[in-house]
Amino acid sequence: MRNQFWIFLFSLLLLNFSSQATRPVVLVPIRPETPIRPQGNTTFLDGTTWCVARPGVSQAELQRALDWACGIGRVDCSVIDKQGDCYEPDTIVSHASFAFNAYYQTNGNNRIACYFGGTATLTKINPSYGKCSYDVSKSEVSAARSLSEYKPRWLRLIYIGVLLFFFRRS
Repeated sequence: MRNQFWIFLFSLLLLNFSSQATRPVVLVPIRPETPIRPQGNTTFLDGTTWCVARPGVSQAELQRALDWACGIGRVDCSVIDKQGDCYEPDTIVSHASFAFNAYYQTNGNNRIACYFGGTATLTKINPSYGKCSYDVSKSEVSAARSLSEYKPRWLRLIYIGVLLFFFRRS
């Protein structure tokens, strides 16, 4: 009886993931006549916004958030390295503001993408200065991982299911 349960469960799992893997992907072509929107979050009510470090936040909290943005958050932080256009002023607030805004603009331009554990805030004032532009180029926005890059995990799950099946049998 127990083996029949595992076989039933495994077949449901296999059926579920095999049907998800065969769904067609519909690609919508981009029309050249579509106007290119300005950088930042543009809405009819709020206008363009940027994400910057919140004033008064501790250096340690900003450093943790900056490390996350440049690491797991996959922000290109080469611009705030020693040779980068946004290195000066060499402060944690300045570097965190650039990284927060880059993450914000490439990940949906919404309040959730500008949270960073409460260390960031939205502003309507463009924080760009000198050679340091807080506007993320179109190539960087399109560099965000597309859904097609995520490999289906159903093969791994089938393998694990088969192993569980034989392990339970013995």
